[in-house]
Amino acid sequence: MSQIHETAPNMSVDVGNQRYAYRRFGPGGELPLLFLQHFRGTMDYWDPQVINAFAAHREVILFDYAGVGGSSGSPSSTVADMAQQVAEFLAALELTQVDLVGFSLGGFVAQQVAVDRPSLVRRLVLAGTGPRGGNGMAGYTDEVVTHATPDVFTDDDFLFLFFSPSQSSQAAGAAFLKRRASRTGEPDGPTGTAVRDAQLGAIAEWGASTGGNYSYLETIHQPTFVANGTRDLMVPSVNSLILSQNMPSALLSLYPDAGHGAIFQYPELFTDQAIRFLSS
Repeated sequence: MSQIHETAPNMSVDVGNQRYAYRRFGPGGELPLLFLQHFRGTMDYWDPQVINAFAAHREVILFDYAGVGGSSGSPSSTVADMAQQVAEFLAALELTQVDLVGFSLGGFVAQQVAVDRPSLVRRLVLAGTGPRGGNGMAGYTDEVVTHATPDVFTDDDFLFLFFSPSQSSQAAGAAFLKRRASRTGEPDGPTGTAVRDAQLGAIAEWGASTGGNYSYLETIHQPTFVANGTRDLMVPSVNSLILSQNMPSALLSLYPDAGHGAIFQYPELFTDQAIRFLSS
């Protein structure tokens, strides 16, 4: 029986002294689809409905950066280093090309992988993310900091950051949290303040102003699907437009009354669009 997100076993691969945790499941035959996670997130933070929809069509790989979840080592404070980890991990699995889904911080990493190693990436899906030096990305607002950086990250913090204040969006957030808790297999490892602090550094470095220079995006020629909500507090939604305007082969989809977690608020719509895009 094919594995699903709720039951897929935890696996690991060693690269020198570094051990990376991952899950790999779904039918083969096409290029694997590698998922790169958001700030403070582990493999357990993905939406089972989203992951299983992709895994019904192709092989998916979930992955923890160094020092995150079940991976050993120390968490990195730069996007460039996390992109290097992705390349090392894929080399250890003897994969020479994949499609990438990068969410939030994972979208920063996906862009960097595409720039550094273009032959490694066939297509990109970038969700809830933005370009280096994007609009309003030099630092979080005080309100976002309050909910994104407590020592203990709660469901209430998640709902505030990832979903809009409307009743319908908050209800979708509650449904997502219920789905997220449905895993019955071995859980991933927790993340603590070391991950928070290192990844905050990576986000600050990526978001620092470039004076509106997005020329590096012109070098990312891979077909790219950009998705976000219209009310993203963490990576302002205008940055999705900036990505689509500056990447040669980008398609943009914005979901109404949705925040940073739009792909979890509209899991069926997002996966339908993304699967069609990746298969086109």
